[in-house]
Amino acid sequence: PHAYVPGERLRLEAYRRLASATDDAAIDAVRAELVDRYGPVPTPVENLLAVARFRAVAKSYGLTEVALQGSQGVRFAPLQLKESQEMRLKRLYPGTVVKPAVGTALVPTPKTARVGGQPLRDVALLEWAGQLLEAVLGDSLVAAGAAAAR
Repeated sequence: PHAYVPGERLRLEAYRRLASATDDAAIDAVRAELVDRYGPVPTPVENLLAVARFRAVAKSYGLTEVALQGSQGVRFAPLQLKESQEMRLKRLYPGTVVKPAVGTALVPTPKTARVGGQPLRDVALLEWAGQLLEAVLGDSLVAAGAAAAR
C-alpha cells in the first residue's frame, strides 16, 4: 500500500526483491527488511508474501500455471504425474480431472465446508493449493493425511 511504502521507486524495488525470492529464507529476508524499514506488515503485504511463498513452492515442482478455471476448479499445469500420484490426487480430491496429453489437472474448487461451504479465497486458497502439491507431488504423508481429513 502507498501508506506503507511511500515512494513508487521503493515499492517497485520491494516487488523486485520479492519476485526474485525463490525460497522461504529469501522471502523471510524481504519481510524482515520491510518490517525494519517501514514497521509492522499490513494485511495486503502479508497476502503478497503468501503469494510469493506459493509461487516458490509451485516453481519447485515445475509448475508455471495455477489458475481458477471459473466455477469448474483450479487448474495446475504443466503436470506430469506418475500413476501412483494420479491415483492419490483423485482419491484425495474427488472429481479431479487429469489430462496427461496436455499436462494438466483440474481439481474441484475447495470450499470452507463439504456441505454448504463457500469457495476458499485468498491466503486459504494458496495454503490449500500448497498442501495439494506437497501431498501429491511431494509424496508427503503428513500433507496427504491433512488433505484426507478435510
